[in-house]
Amino acid sequence: MPMGSERAAGISALIGALLLGSCGTGAQEVCDGPLLTNLPPSSFRSSSQLTSSHGPVFAKVNRREGAGGWSPLVSDRYQWLEVDLGRRTKITAVATQGRYGSSDWLTAYLLMFSDTGHNWRQHRQEDSLGAFPGNSNADSVVQYKLEQPVIARYLRLIPLDWNPTGRIGLRLEIYGCRYTSDVANFDGSSSLVYRLSVRPSWTDMEVISLKFKTLRNSGTLLHAEGQRDHSLTLVLEKGRLLLYHQQGVSSSSSGQLLVSVGSLLDDQHWHAVHVERFNKQVNVSVDAHMQHFHARGDGHSLEVDYELSFGGIPLPGKPGTFLRKNFHGCMENLYYNGINIIDLAKRRKPQIHSVGNVTFSCSQPQLVACTFLSSSSSFLSLPSAASATGGFSARLQFRTWNPDGLLLSVQLEPEPQRLVLQISNSRLHLTLHVSGRQKSEVSAGHRVNDGLWHAVNLSVKNLQISVSVDGEPPSTIELWEELETRGNVYIGGCPSTSCQRLTPAFQGCMRLVSINSQPLNLSHVQQGLLGSYNELQFDTCSIRDRCLPNLCEHAARCSQTWSAFSCDCSGTGYSGATCHNSIYESSCEAYKLIGSSSGFFSIDPDGSGPLGPTQVYCNMTEEKVWTVLTHNSSAPVTVQGSSLHRPHVMTLNYSATAEQLRAIVSGSEQCQQEVVYNCRKSHLFNTKDGSPLSWWLDREGERRSYWGGFLPGVQQCSCSLEENCIDMNFFCNCDADSEAWANDSGILSYKDHLPVSQVVIGDTNRTGSQAVYHVGPLRCYGDKSIWNAASFYQESSYLYFPTLQAELASDISFHFKTSAPSGVFLENLGLKDFIRVELSAPSVVAFSFDVGNGPVLLSVKSHLPLNDRQWHYVRAERNVKEASLQVDQLPLRFLEAPADGHPRLRLSSQLFVGGTASQQRGFLGCIRTLSVNGVSFDLEDRARLTPGVSSGCPGYCSGSSSLCHNRGRCIEKNNGYVCDCSQSAYGGTTCDQEVSVSFDSESSVTYTFQEPFSVMQNRSSPASSVSTESSSRAREDVAFSFVTSQRPAMLLTVSTFSQQYIAVILANNGSLQIWYHLQTDTSPDMFSPALGNLADGRLHRVRIHRVGKNLYVQIDQDIHTKYTLSSDAELILIRSLTLGKVTRGDDFNQEVVRAASKGFVGCLSSVQFNHVAPLKAALTNRGSSLVTIRGPLVQSNCGALAESTSHTLQDQTATANKDKEQHQSGSQKDLAVIAGVVTAVVFIAVCALAVISRLLYQQRRAQRSSSSSSGDIKDENRHSMYTDYRTEMHLHSSVRDNMKEFYI
Repeated sequence: MPMGSERAAGISALIGALLLGSCGTGAQEVCDGPLLTNLPPSSFRSSSQLTSSHGPVFAKVNRREGAGGWSPLVSDRYQWLEVDLGRRTKITAVATQGRYGSSDWLTAYLLMFSDTGHNWRQHRQEDSLGAFPGNSNADSVVQYKLEQPVIARYLRLIPLDWNPTGRIGLRLEIYGCRYTSDVANFDGSSSLVYRLSVRPSWTDMEVISLKFKTLRNSGTLLHAEGQRDHSLTLVLEKGRLLLYHQQGVSSSSSGQLLVSVGSLLDDQHWHAVHVERFNKQVNVSVDAHMQHFHARGDGHSLEVDYELSFGGIPLPGKPGTFLRKNFHGCMENLYYNGINIIDLAKRRKPQIHSVGNVTFSCSQPQLVACTFLSSSSSFLSLPSAASATGGFSARLQFRTWNPDGLLLSVQLEPEPQRLVLQISNSRLHLTLHVSGRQKSEVSAGHRVNDGLWHAVNLSVKNLQISVSVDGEPPSTIELWEELETRGNVYIGGCPSTSCQRLTPAFQGCMRLVSINSQPLNLSHVQQGLLGSYNELQFDTCSIRDRCLPNLCEHAARCSQTWSAFSCDCSGTGYSGATCHNSIYESSCEAYKLIGSSSGFFSIDPDGSGPLGPTQVYCNMTEEKVWTVLTHNSSAPVTVQGSSLHRPHVMTLNYSATAEQLRAIVSGSEQCQQEVVYNCRKSHLFNTKDGSPLSWWLDREGERRSYWGGFLPGVQQCSCSLEENCIDMNFFCNCDADSEAWANDSGILSYKDHLPVSQVVIGDTNRTGSQAVYHVGPLRCYGDKSIWNAASFYQESSYLYFPTLQAELASDISFHFKTSAPSGVFLENLGLKDFIRVELSAPSVVAFSFDVGNGPVLLSVKSHLPLNDRQWHYVRAERNVKEASLQVDQLPLRFLEAPADGHPRLRLSSQLFVGGTASQQRGFLGCIRTLSVNGVSFDLEDRARLTPGVSSGCPGYCSGSSSLCHNRGRCIEKNNGYVCDCSQSAYGGTTCDQEVSVSFDSESSVTYTFQEPFSVMQNRSSPASSVSTESSSRAREDVAFSFVTSQRPAMLLTVSTFSQQYIAVILANNGSLQIWYHLQTDTSPDMFSPALGNLADGRLHRVRIHRVGKNLYVQIDQDIHTKYTLSSDAELILIRSLTLGKVTRGDDFNQEVVRAASKGFVGCLSSVQFNHVAPLKAALTNRGSSLVTIRGPLVQSNCGALAESTSHTLQDQTATANKDKEQHQSGSQKDLAVIAGVVTAVVFIAVCALAVISRLLYQQRRAQRSSSSSSGDIKDENRHSMYTDYRTEMHLHSSVRDNMKEFYI
């Protein structure tokens, strides 16, 4: 058996043997009985009581003894009520009630559970919410049923909020039932070994389960050995549970990791492990977190020795020796194959062998921890007891996610000296300060903010200060004299009056704290008997792993602090707080609409969906925009010697996955693929029975035997359709079996079968038989979703679709046009949750939702009415971290979600589009291109069946043809349309004319923003008290074209009032350099995406797009290149944008200064920065205060001329390539002659165009020289003078005020 298949079979067999079994005990018992009724008074404890008649013993539901319930002495969040159930119990529900006959009740509370009365664990709901809803009056009983039962002896309730007109008041009931278990204790050098005497049979579903708790973060839970040296091992590593497969038991390697699940499992609490196999699907879960994988191999023969060990892996022949680190802790209710393993061990059954000391009670030591809750105000202050040996020493263990925080601070004498131990940049730093100045500093440890426990040892003695982490060699500071402590020791932070706050307070957990060899009794601190504290939580470590489960999408990396998580989207192709938004367009058609030209692009066919981006070539030289996907067989393939029994097989691998190909094809209007097939004495079909001798496979792997343009299922070739076959007795030229070369080429255009995935040739084994074939790339055009529209003409009408799948994240985008003042675009309801997007006023789009934290409203107000019967774009997104709303080119609006709020949007009704469930406030107008989470909705198909709604949308601007180009906006008119080019860097009637200007070394154009740009963000007050607003995210879009022979040269600069800048220059060698200086206290970032010389007199197009730290650059037709900035800061208060020479560059890098002083000589065209087009502003706003022109500046068509030269070269090359493909069987000599002629023609054309360009440029300079020296601009074609640009300059003025035949 091959090694790979042997390994796979071993994994599957081992999993089958390992999982055979279940711990089920029959019918589920009822577990909802009240538990407090018969408890003695000693079972109730509290932090305090108002009077003896307000004591905790009176806190029983529906009882009126005493004062009618428990009330503490002070109503604050440090109070608690505790119940001892007497033994570990299964708890299923909790009920609360206010104090009888009073105005005292709780409105929210926390639940804590414990087995020992120490080391409490906070209970969280499924969505990691800690707060539970309380009461609204003193009499009603509010019961909360736990989503998962809790096994515990002690329950502690902590009030969070209470009736504001009363105080804390509580009566309580707990529901559940008796709990029994079998427990085994492993001491780190022991294990249980179980040998099966009978091989179990294979079943469809198998289960293994156990519970464990431990103080150690590593150890072996389970190991299963199989035949042929296969083994499976379930281990705890750094607090996570890992399942390994290994071949070779004695191997020192860990083996292949199959799955990783869980985190922070070394917290002294019980964790339930459940492994389940259904056929070959294997699920591994710890508590509520699950991972799964697919077991490969046959898996129907149990090739194992049926020896399993629990707690460790004994090494054969070496008693007391183990292969891995053993488990140290307790296991409970360990079931395998329906057998209670611990029960067998307790009864000393022969199939169980005990290695080392395994006991059957859980007596693990309880380490009491405390939690520092606040990074700004938490501290613990302790008196510094004198050390018996002099000096000072401290020991402690901590765990945290924060990269910075103060651990310890203490005053030393003689002299006013302070010793500070802190976490800084994820390392431990020890600093000795003397009289306010820094004396010495050392570092220790690496990445101590990984959530694991770390032990710190600090010592001051023998003229030396030393610090060590986790037993590593200590770092030391040498002293000149002995030091003693003076005053208090501050741990985790300090009061603002006692020490200078240069470091945030520690936020995390601590335990085993000792000062001068004296262990700290945290119970005494909590009771006020020792020291003082603020914002501390005792007897618990409240650390959470906010990256489990990982809420970052598209395989983004999750990182976290104590209170929040963040997503690193680098390399994913997505952006946003959770990496939800694709940074790429969904199709080539979409790229063309934003002004792109032909080239290689990454497209994301399902947007924010799971497929991911893929690289394609977008051909935009024709009227149709073609998407081209290549495969691995681009050259013609010659086939000889193949037969039906030994056919030639060519598998085509495309530049996209099968799922991406399917999405691209289904989203396109039409697709085709050319198959060129030349043959000689080689049949395509058997002439006797018509069976195919050669065929191809479609994208689903189905065999197809039609060739070139025919309908599916018809075994014919193109010549039969065109009635020009060589022999009309056959349907294909090749079937004539001629000794001369024949051709059966054609175009495959049935979308559901494309692309071709494999070609099989079977009849070339006869004498003289030969075939030469070539499968072209997949070519598709059109985007069906862009112009998919519906018209709503009755307010009560709507379209309905299935419920939105939008629990954790959703994005909704569409275009609309209307004349109505308001209307609901989209609505989906749940029991309490909802999501809605609407036009709430003629110039306001509102996005509202409720996920359980209260209604949230996010709105964008336009300076112009949105009910102007023109198309407007809307995009709304909501995820667990934030919500955002985008309308047209207006600034993006954000609202941050509360850190610990409800994350899931729970919807249940249908999705209503164009109306609401109440059939009120319906939308009147058109909606198109509706997409949710990357899925396009077919509005036209649904509209055909719905009264009050029609498919499509009337008007010139509603068709699939692009009437306005390069971000131009189509404006409906009564008798036609016009193009608004105000948001485009292009001009002309359809926004397709280059706006070009010739510069010399003294020329510059400076665009001054009307007001500091960051002030132009759309602000409004938060709509909900539970959400906070954040500023618009850092984002820039830059595009321009240039022609020059000068180097160095300054192309473009953007400067701010805060000394930030962006600069795009050509360096001394002609390479393009992009400079970003976002943080004034650090060096700027510089990227050089084009190392070649771009000062070559040819036209080059540059596109720059930034989102946060991610910078994407495209030069000419190359694919986007990604770079990472050192900062994600925004440009604060943008002052100006300058093209050409810069006279003031005090803050620039020296290389940028040199380029700025040289200016720019050549042609700049179609310059765009976000919504600003500075060249158009210069040409159309002479005298405007926003545009400053220095030096001679001449409007030109140099950009269009250079582009035509470039297109000529491309067209000639494309023609040559096409001719070459069509004549593969021709003579190589003829091809060489043709190529030489084409090259000569191209060379002559280029030379002629270059001469013409030079003459035109000289003529321009002559005209400029003869003009006045004032620097005013001369227009070459006065009759094509552009219309006023004040729409761009003054956002408050109406576009329609100066409507002419076209806009610029």
